[in-house]
Amino acid sequence: RSLWIILVILVAALVSSIAGFAFSAICGAMLFHLIDDPVQAVQIMMICSVGGQSLMVWALRHEIAWRTLSIFLLGAALGLPLGIFVLLHTRPALYAQVVGALLVLYAVFMILRRPMIVRRQSAFLDAAAGFLGGVTGGAAAFPGAFVTIWCGFKGWSKERQRGLYQPFILIVQLAAIVFMSLPGLASRSHAAFDFAGVAYLPAMLPGSTFGMVFFNRLNDRQFALTVNLMLVVSGLSFFV
Repeated sequence: RSLWIILVILVAALVSSIAGFAFSAICGAMLFHLIDDPVQAVQIMMICSVGGQSLMVWALRHEIAWRTLSIFLLGAALGLPLGIFVLLHTRPALYAQVVGALLVLYAVFMILRRPMIVRRQSAFLDAAAGFLGGVTGGAAAFPGAFVTIWCGFKGWSKERQRGLYQPFILIVQLAAIVFMSLPGLASRSHAAFDFAGVAYLPAMLPGSTFGMVFFNRLNDRQFALTVNLMLVVSGLSFFV
């Protein structure tokens, strides 16, 4: 079983790192069939995601706009505890399918029409996208979707988009791990955070490295198409 988990993580890292997100969606669609405990699966994905995101954030470090990023992170700080509560204390089937359906509908819509740019931007909407990312980051180790969608509405280049949502994903994942490691947070049915997923990091890093090579070969239009295809995959993964 461990060999299959390694292979799943390697493939998910390679595919997801081309767009810079959706690792947990792609990996989870397969990993949940290999690991009976969904909390353990999410914890493995969180650790591996941090490893891959760290590598990609370093590669994009000159594109990071920390002031803009801080607004998204403020929203995530409010949403993350709610997401972790959902993971530890509820059955995620219903909310997961609702989120999945919304992602698929949005991505298909964007693929079939011309790219949209929202001219009127606001810090409130940035924080709202961050809040939703915090909720899904805690509940499913998947903080990137809503922030990625909102970045796509800004008309930014592919480097600037990833310079925002890439560190966002990394910081939210790190915060989720710290939060879930706090004493007394464990529920009756689940122990404290298990760091055994560190053993799978060697499978994550080469996949992320090769994915970045493909990313550098994409133009902005190809990148937008790749992002929307990843959103479709992400949405469908919630129904698997």
